Amino acid sequence: MAAALLQTRFNITDTFWVGRGLGPAALAGVSTGGFAVWMVLSLAELTAAGLTAVASRRHGENRPGRAAAAVYQATLMALVLSVVVGLCGLAGLRSLFGLMETSPAVTVQGAGYLSTYLAGVPVVFTYFVMDAAFRAAGDTRTPFYLLGGAVALNLLLDPVLILGLGPAPRLGIAGAAGATLLTRAGACAVGYGLLLRRNLVVRERPSPRAWLPMARIGLPTAAGGAVFAFVYILLTRITSRFGTAALAALGVGHRIESLSYMACVGFGFAAATAVGQNLGAGAGERARASGASAARHAMVATAAAGVAFVLVPRTLVGLFTHDPAVLDAGASYLRIVAIAQLFMALDIVLESAMAGAGYTLLPMAASLTLTVARLPLAVWLAGPLGLAGIWWTISLTAAARGVSVASIWRLGRWRERSV
Repeated sequence: MAAALLQTRFNITDTFWVGRGLGPAALAGVSTGGFAVWMVLSLAELTAAGLTAVASRRHGENRPGRAAAAVYQATLMALVLSVVVGLCGLAGLRSLFGLMETSPAVTVQGAGYLSTYLAGVPVVFTYFVMDAAFRAAGDTRTPFYLLGGAVALNLLLDPVLILGLGPAPRLGIAGAAGATLLTRAGACAVGYGLLLRRNLVVRERPSPRAWLPMARIGLPTAAGGAVFAFVYILLTRITSRFGTAALAALGVGHRIESLSYMACVGFGFAAATAVGQNLGAGAGERARASGASAARHAMVATAAAGVAFVLVPRTLVGLFTHDPAVLDAGASYLRIVAIAQLFMALDIVLESAMAGAGYTLLPMAASLTLTVARLPLAVWLAGPLGLAGIWWTISLTAAARGVSVASIWRLGRWRERSV
């Protein structure tokens, strides 16, 4: 969980320096570009989720050599996929911001951020594979330390590259993406060196056939995440009707909410590994208990976040901006989504637990249906409620996702999945 929370420091640090140093338009730009980055990260989960399920199952079967071979194949798969995603993203950059109907000023800022990020997408994909390789082996400390080092460097590089401190050029919003990529690249290089030293990755002949099991498992997770991000891009189009301050508030609120979201992701990582290894060892009841325990722990963290969202929303939004309109809209967002925090824990942790078992299609379908429902619901509620209608759409559908995923978990069919 600590490692997952550190992941949010990249986005939060970017948002802080952009909001404080470059103004509302740049803040809206990094917010809108950030939803596209979220889609890229979701696609990176295709390989990472597939590797987690396959490698953890091999470790549970006491076949570390096959787990190490799977890591190597997953790395090759990630590199190929990342090049395709990066090129497609750069080609569709102008159309993306046209779809969101952002103002010219926001479009310039967002395109500068996103184009830099897309150029370094292979770094992001291979980092996710490296992280999954350690976790599948039951080692969460090493990726935590690597991420901690990357975050510390990012804290130093962000203001230097964004604002042009000292001899560094002032790169503006592109400097935020550049700092993230440089620090992730360093962590990735060190991580792969450690994987080789510990025999957690073994080179073998490239085999696209070996990619298929990981792709089959990871595709529903990646598709669900990508559609989730795409829905947010379309929600940006609806939100843009209320002005630049509303767009900035959506981005800031989303960044703040990412703290509780990533806490759930951390417990989800643990649940996926524990479920996969226990099923590999034939301990189905222990796998169930592991997933349930992770969900309960995550609900404690999200409950604390929900209380903070209700009690001090303006203080939290004020960390990123002093603009009165953004403060008002952002505080409204946090108060309304506070109700969904407990349900979010069930959604993320139990869906990850089932992904660790290789059971991804049905949970993804349920979550995807409710996520897509946000679009007509947001249009409908924005009429009578205004901007708050969009916030209520996000909150209510998040709660419904949690209920549906918990229901699927209780059915127990994920125990029967073979990997």
